[in-house]
Amino acid sequence: MRIIKKIVNVMFSRLFIVAVMLVLQIALFVITVYYFSQQYFNFYIFCYVLSVLVLLAMISRHENPEFKITWIIAIMMFPLVGGVFYLFLSKRSNPAKLERQIEEAHLAVHRWMPRGNIKLDDPRDMLQCEYIQRVTGYSLCENTSAEYFQVGEDMFKQMLEELKTAKHYIFMEYFIISPGIMFDSILEILKEKAAAGVQVYLMYDDVGSISTISRKYRKAITAAGIKVCVFNSFRPHVSMVLNHRDHRKITVVDGKTAFCGGINLADEYINRHDRFGHWKDTGVMLKGEAVRAFVLMFIQQWQFAMHENMEVDEFLAHCEARPSDGKFLVFGDSPLDNYNVTETAYINSIHLAKRYIYITTPYLIIDFSMMQALCNAALSGVDVRIYTPCRYDKWYVHMLTRSNYAQLIRSGVKIFEYTPGFIHGKMLVSDDSTSIVGTCNMDFRSFHLHFECSVLMYDCSVVDAVKDDMLDCQEHSHEISLEDALKVSLWHRVVRSLLRLFAPMM
Repeated sequence: MRIIKKIVNVMFSRLFIVAVMLVLQIALFVITVYYFSQQYFNFYIFCYVLSVLVLLAMISRHENPEFKITWIIAIMMFPLVGGVFYLFLSKRSNPAKLERQIEEAHLAVHRWMPRGNIKLDDPRDMLQCEYIQRVTGYSLCENTSAEYFQVGEDMFKQMLEELKTAKHYIFMEYFIISPGIMFDSILEILKEKAAAGVQVYLMYDDVGSISTISRKYRKAITAAGIKVCVFNSFRPHVSMVLNHRDHRKITVVDGKTAFCGGINLADEYINRHDRFGHWKDTGVMLKGEAVRAFVLMFIQQWQFAMHENMEVDEFLAHCEARPSDGKFLVFGDSPLDNYNVTETAYINSIHLAKRYIYITTPYLIIDFSMMQALCNAALSGVDVRIYTPCRYDKWYVHMLTRSNYAQLIRSGVKIFEYTPGFIHGKMLVSDDSTSIVGTCNMDFRSFHLHFECSVLMYDCSVVDAVKDDMLDCQEHSHEISLEDALKVSLWHRVVRSLLRLFAPMM
C-alpha cells in the first residue's frame, strides 16, 4: 500500500504534471512536423534544408564546442525535426528589453560599489580580480571578517543566532527550501521578525523546491508578513529559459552579516535526514564591507524576478566596516550575459597556482578547457587534488564524473572520493593564499545555465581553514588509482560514452 500511495502522490504532483505536459508538447511538435512532411513534399525538403542551414550557422557561432557537438549530433540523428527544434530551444540573444535591464543592473552595481585602490601583492592575482571586477561590477574589499564552516550543522547554528539579531531586514535566497527541522526553525524566527516590523524577503527557485514547497505552504508564509518570490516558475512551456535556475544560497542580515556556500535550507544539509550517508557541506560567514555585494546581488535578483523596484539606499545604510581579515571579492554569475565568470575564475586560479591547488565538487562534468587547465597544471608539477563524493545523488552524473578520472590521473591529478557519504561543498584553495567558496559546481549547468555566487578570498584566515578541512577530508577518502579508474565493464563504457554526448545538458 505504501508503494501505491507513493506512486499516486508522484502522479498527482506538480512536477510530474508539468513534466508530462512538456513531453506532450514535444510529442505534438514532432507528430505535427512528421505529418506535414509526409503530406507535403515541399515541407519535407524545407525541414531538411533548415537543418543544414542551422548546422552551418551553429558551426560559425562563437560558443562552447561541447554544446555545438551535442546539438550537431541531435540534428544529424533527427534531421527532419532537429533544425526546427534547435530554433525553439537554443540559447539566442536576449530581447532588447532584457538587454537594457541587464545593462542597467550592471551599471547600478558599479554605481553602488565604487572601485577602490586595493592592491594585491601578486600582480597575477590582481589581473584575476580586475577581470571579475570589470565583468561583474563587484569590487575587491577589505574591512571584512570571515568565518568558515566545515559542516552545515555549524553554519546553521550560527545562522539562527544572526537571524535573531535582525533589526531592519533579512534577505534569504536559496535553490532548495524544504520544511523540516532546519527550515522550520528559521521560519519561526522570520515570522517573529516580520511581526516586529523587520522587512523579511525570501526567494527560492521553483524547480529546486517544486517537490517541497506547495502553493498552500507559500501562502501561509506570505500571510505571516514575509515577502516571497518564486524564481522562474516552472511552467509547461518548452523553452530554454526553464534551464536558468537560481542556484545561489545567500542570507543577509541588516547588511552587516552574510552567509554563502553550498548549504540549502533542508535537513540533509545538517545531517538530520540521511539521504546519502554523511552530508559534507561548507560555507562562510562575512561581516563588514564585503556584505555590501551580497545586498546588491539580492536586490538585483529580486527586482529582476519580481519586476519591482527596491530602495537600494535604505538597505545599504546599515552596512559597516569590520577589522580586516584579508581581502574579499564577492561576485555573482548569470546565464544572461556573455561571460562564464566562475568557470574563468577557476581556470585562472588553476593557471596561477605555483605549488598546489585543491578542489571539492559534488559533480565533475568539465569541458575541454577545464580538463586542459587541470592536466597542464599537474604536468607542470603543481599538486592538483580533487575531492568528489563516493555516494551520489544522481547515478548518471556520477558516471560522468568518474569518466573523467582516467585522463586526469594520467596527467598527475590526484582524485579522492569521500567515503562517508556525499560531499556537496564547492571550494578551491591554492598556495596558502587564495580560496573560493561558493555555490557553483564543476559542471555545465552551474558554469553556463545557472545563477551562482562565490567569494574569492586572499590572505585571510578562511584560506588556512579551507585547506585544513580538505586535508582532513582526505583522511576520510579513498584515493582513486589509474587501475580503479580503468576497471570499468564494457556496458559502463558504452553508457558513459552515450552520456558524454549529452553532458552539456546535465
